[in-house]
Amino acid sequence: MKTQQVAPYGSWKSPITSELITSGSIRLASIVLDGQDVYWSESRPTEKGRTVIVCRVVDDKTTDVIPPAFNARTRVHEYGGGAFTASNGVLYFSNFADDRLYRLSPGSEPTPITPVRQLRYADMLVDVRRKLLICVREDHEAEEGQATNTLVSIALDGDNEGGRVLVSGNDFYSSPCLSPDGTKLAWLSWNHPNMPWDGTELWVAEVQDDGSLRGATCVVGGNGESIFQPQWSPDSILYFVSDRSGWWNLYRLKYGQIEPLHEKAAEFGLPQWIFGQSTYAFISPQHIACLYNEQGIIHLALLDTNTGSLEVTQTPYTAMTGIKASVERVFFLAASPKEAAAIVQLDLDTQQITVLKRSSNVAVDAAYFSLPEAIEFPTEHGRTAFAFYYPPHNPDYSAPNDELPPLIVMSHGGPTATASNALDLEKQFWTSRGFAILDVNYGGSTGYGRAYRERLNGQWGIVDVDDCVNGAKYLVQRGLVDGNRLAITGGSAGGYTTLCALTFRDVFKVGASYYGVSDLESLETDTHKFESRYSDSLIGPYPEQLELYRQRSPIHFSERLAHPVIFFQGLEDAIVPPNQAERMVEALRAKGIPVAYVPFAGEGHGFRQAENIKRALEGELYFYSKVLGFELADPVEPVDIENI
Repeated sequence: MKTQQVAPYGSWKSPITSELITSGSIRLASIVLDGQDVYWSESRPTEKGRTVIVCRVVDDKTTDVIPPAFNARTRVHEYGGGAFTASNGVLYFSNFADDRLYRLSPGSEPTPITPVRQLRYADMLVDVRRKLLICVREDHEAEEGQATNTLVSIALDGDNEGGRVLVSGNDFYSSPCLSPDGTKLAWLSWNHPNMPWDGTELWVAEVQDDGSLRGATCVVGGNGESIFQPQWSPDSILYFVSDRSGWWNLYRLKYGQIEPLHEKAAEFGLPQWIFGQSTYAFISPQHIACLYNEQGIIHLALLDTNTGSLEVTQTPYTAMTGIKASVERVFFLAASPKEAAAIVQLDLDTQQITVLKRSSNVAVDAAYFSLPEAIEFPTEHGRTAFAFYYPPHNPDYSAPNDELPPLIVMSHGGPTATASNALDLEKQFWTSRGFAILDVNYGGSTGYGRAYRERLNGQWGIVDVDDCVNGAKYLVQRGLVDGNRLAITGGSAGGYTTLCALTFRDVFKVGASYYGVSDLESLETDTHKFESRYSDSLIGPYPEQLELYRQRSPIHFSERLAHPVIFFQGLEDAIVPPNQAERMVEALRAKGIPVAYVPFAGEGHGFRQAENIKRALEGELYFYSKVLGFELADPVEPVDIENI
């Protein structure tokens, strides 16, 4: 048996390096079926974050579809998603560099089908009968005011006008879907100040021979009901997910009546941060393959549409999304605590699972993986919050008997996102070096019902911070971590939680903010349309509640911030502009508190380029080593820390 070396936590040498993570990993998304062919997208850090569409044809050959000069992304809502579709072997996609739509036929080069204008497109489908592409369009051509969102149709052979408007008048649209016979179109819409998880409407209209719509009618939804993923069954019945019961469950509209299919205290839906998400798919008119989240764990099941019975399908996975299906096969993106995300195929006849593409091809001995424990812990007002706890783990090392590990509390973005227990090599980067991780699903997170999600309403910067603080205290009380070496990190909304925790509480000794919000008022006046009224529910109406915005903004209370922070920021970020980080850096610099600022040119909201992901991981580790006082096992490129 191999003898373990004794070394302080944080100083363990790990095979899970930042270079290994970035060189061998991609981000998988957006499964699209076209007959027997399966398409998906791959975001590749080693190609400057370019998103490539790949196709696996029936003979199991997988190839890149778009040429190297193209990047299949859309900037609608800034977060994108739904950037491509395929029909009869022809691909239609949005190109990130010019926001134009392109058609790619087999054996040819991509051809633009929209003009050079300030128009963006997403969430597209092909109307084969009328030779039209139907999609969401976001118009940025007005010199003043917000962008205009509409549903449009575009001729498949090109449209010099950039699309014919089918539906307009609401602030946002998503999820257009055409009935199998092509006679009806359904879609979602919502208006400020709602976000799509607050309240949406499901509309249906008749499609005329020329592609125009007639008789548009709102069939379900409203301000207090979130509708997700409308979809027509093969026998032309409209299905959808609604949280009218307090949980996102499946329903259908049949003979003018809304029918629940299977009522369950679980989430069959998702917050629509991006387009093209899918949690269920039809195998036949009588059977649906669906995914649901129960207490943070995702399950795959088959739902009988006649009886409403739900039969769980056993898989090795605990995190799944993006499901699509045919009569014989089900496809989805899947992961588990021991397996990184992969595109997988389930054969419905044999129940055999085949991995089509892995997000990581790095060879890491699973013995180095820290396995998460789902925990519940008490928080404010007698409530319970949830998290995944990862203990430090490295088979080559142990720590001195009198030492407890440092803890990194992770606060996810959104804030309506969710933490999962899927294998994430970036988490293992930390645990294999001797850090404990607590990935918190604070009040406001998805996966625990609408009431849990709404805990954050009017309480952003309070409930999320309470839960992160109480999660850390819970582990300290259990004797699992060192209460004097608590760190907190997060990106975007999680960065805001991080900065609030460091400013308004005295629990964490150090933090890392990734493109985090520091000034809520600036965010309200200097962000994009999709989130421009989000704070109405999280904080209160602006400018009526201006004083509350200032009270919740860390930038106005820099005198309370007494612990070191490192900031990572994309200079092209349109969601949380760089000035949010730069003002906090100036405040810390003036106070003489250790601070570091690492800006990245060419990066937006989230880092896609390998060298920048590597730099951020190593920079955060280096910063912690200097602040918490431990030696690194391997040298990393230093960051410039002021006031150290």
